[in-house]
Amino acid sequence: MSDLGTCEKCAGQFRYQIIHNGFSDTAYAYCDRCGCTAIISGWSPRPADAPFKVHQSISADVEPFLKPCSCGGHFRAGAAPRCPECNSALSADAATSYIEANAPGTAKGWRWQRDWVGVYCIVVDGRRMDDPWRPELLPSDG
Repeated sequence: MSDLGTCEKCAGQFRYQIIHNGFSDTAYAYCDRCGCTAIISGWSPRPADAPFKVHQSISADVEPFLKPCSCGGHFRAGAAPRCPECNSALSADAATSYIEANAPGTAKGWRWQRDWVGVYCIVVDGRRMDDPWRPELLPSDG
């Protein structure tokens, strides 16, 4: 299920989905060029040396283990999701208005985390890549 968000820079509208990485045992990162969201499962095979932790954004020391985004950008610890219309980085603070307006839990006291590093991440317009580990670094089957 997706909801409707609005870019604070160009007023363009887009569909989005919020993911709770604690419930799904995942971590995430955003592409520094297009804002695509990488969702990384804690249950999938990964490079043995990757200092990987679930339930949050990746740390910078995980970046070298990830393959580039399909746009040619890179999944970075400090990157943000981007507007599909103007490609501006979306503000987690400004996103509070539409995220809380669309979230059923808001009426019961739930509040948006107001950052792109906590337990929640956002997928904009379905732009998502799952488990983008560099294949040459994955364990072989034997």
